[in-house]
Amino acid sequence: MVLVVQKYGGTSVGSVERIQTVAQRLLNTVQAGNSLVVVVSAMGKTTDGLVKLAHEISANPSRREMDMLLSTGEQVSIALLAMALQELGQPAISLTGAQVGIVTEAQYSRARIFSIHTERISRHLDEGKVVVVAGFQGISSLNDLEITTLGRGGSDTSAVALAASLGAARCEIYTDVPGILTADPRLVPDAQLMDEITCDEMLELASLGAKVLHPRAVEIARNYGVPLVVLSSWTDAPGTKVISPTPQPRSLDDLEIARSVDAVEFDTDQAKVAMLRVPDHPGVAAQLFGEIAGQDLDVDLIIQSIHEGNTNDIAFSVSKGILKRAEAVAEAIAPAFRSPTNPSADEAEVLVESNIAKIAIAGAGMIGHPGIAAQMFTTLANAGINILMISTSEVKVSCVIDAADCNRAIAVLCDQFNIKSSPARLPISEHVETFHSASLHANPVRGVALDQNQARLAIRYVPDRPGMAARIFSILAEQAISVDMIIQSQRCRVIDGIPTRDIAFTVAQAEAENAQKILQEAAPILGYGEVLLDADIAKVSIVGAGMIGQPGVAAQMFAALSQHKINIQMITTSEIRISCVVNKEQGVTALQAIHQAFGLAGNQQIEVPA
Repeated sequence: MVLVVQKYGGTSVGSVERIQTVAQRLLNTVQAGNSLVVVVSAMGKTTDGLVKLAHEISANPSRREMDMLLSTGEQVSIALLAMALQELGQPAISLTGAQVGIVTEAQYSRARIFSIHTERISRHLDEGKVVVVAGFQGISSLNDLEITTLGRGGSDTSAVALAASLGAARCEIYTDVPGILTADPRLVPDAQLMDEITCDEMLELASLGAKVLHPRAVEIARNYGVPLVVLSSWTDAPGTKVISPTPQPRSLDDLEIARSVDAVEFDTDQAKVAMLRVPDHPGVAAQLFGEIAGQDLDVDLIIQSIHEGNTNDIAFSVSKGILKRAEAVAEAIAPAFRSPTNPSADEAEVLVESNIAKIAIAGAGMIGHPGIAAQMFTTLANAGINILMISTSEVKVSCVIDAADCNRAIAVLCDQFNIKSSPARLPISEHVETFHSASLHANPVRGVALDQNQARLAIRYVPDRPGMAARIFSILAEQAISVDMIIQSQRCRVIDGIPTRDIAFTVAQAEAENAQKILQEAAPILGYGEVLLDADIAKVSIVGAGMIGQPGVAAQMFAALSQHKINIQMITTSEIRISCVVNKEQGVTALQAIHQAFGLAGNQQIEVPA
């Protein structure tokens, strides 16, 4: 018999009728000749209700008691589903995370999985039972039995971790949509269903707020080669396959804990072009990168930090072989950004640096673990390496440094994060050719994501010396504040004889005011200027492995925003992702415009059940 792990979210088991429907689906799976483990979330809005109850009792409930409380939601679901299966004549047993033996680190509300003791599950499967497991939860050890929860998306993580530990033939994630779509169908009704997507693409989309899969689950699937499928709870459609590369052999011990960072990557074939003091209005980025794309020049990192007055700075990196052509394009377009009526004002200027290298750390283990970026910055600072550019996502932190420092940076980062070789895995472009099918090359952009739950903080006039970024983000990490996009400005201001730059970053809105207060208190000690907060932002992103080596993708995205008079406030990129910060009220329009610009619409509208 083939072993299958299935996971059903809260909507899928939100009522007795839906639980009975799921039970019938499970029975059909067993009758098709499969052994079955099922992971279930709490019913509907149960978790939200429990959180509300806790806060009616205490304004600041302890995290231990919150885990004790929230873990009960899944216990209701698994018991009812096991009963429903038994009513259909199918032997079944429900098990909590503790009964299964899902052992986690001792971190309440955001624990990661050490290991899973599968003996009891295997025994029940051998008896012909369907094993129904409570998702989202585990225990800190087999001795003290402290209940822990895995945090947001924990049931996805439970399911894929069980599939890896049991050596399942596949893991099926059942949701309220028919699979993975090119955008959120609640915001883009004509979003298109994908037949398949690579783990790297899904990892980026998941980290950008696509709620269909949690990035921790995707990372486990990629690490252990778990065949992963996302399907609808309401139809028999084939859903979307998430394609993993052939994994390197690895132990199931320390399943999620082995490392937060699983790769140190570098590129010494890099040069930087920066345009300073360009007008801060819609269309500037589209015009610049449209000209670059017109010359068939491929751009790597693109960085735009916060504006200063009515101007902004845009920097991008290219391979050294095309630097002269890229510089020529920038010089040719710069006059268009200068004022013909006010020649005494600061004018657009092009700066070029050719002796640079890009160093990056990557890994889904960084998500929800504040301090990883600070750890990277501290490691570089301790080695006396200054950071020239910063660009981040939740799963990657990239820094541009002097080329002469590259080998030393690789060595200290590999040592710090316990990486045996660099890069630790194949570059994404090689992954793409290795394991994804020709159908994925049809469109360089696979999906568009929108995150409206972030705020931006900007620190003015940060002294430009090694260690400043490390100290700033270490302060936030000590308060368990997670940072998403981090961008260091290109423009250098000399204040009292000290060169300074601005640093801007995004955080969850719920943590923004506290982060601002913490940084304002540290300002006299660290010597930077004011700390500005803007909660009225949204982040819109495109993702696609086919973007690699495809000039013009960024220009097409920027042009779509420009056509709708949407100003870009910040830009940051990785090899397969471009993210822009825009005004919050324009976020949905930006998402829809970009989705349309890349021809991602499907032939039918997707309806999401209530």
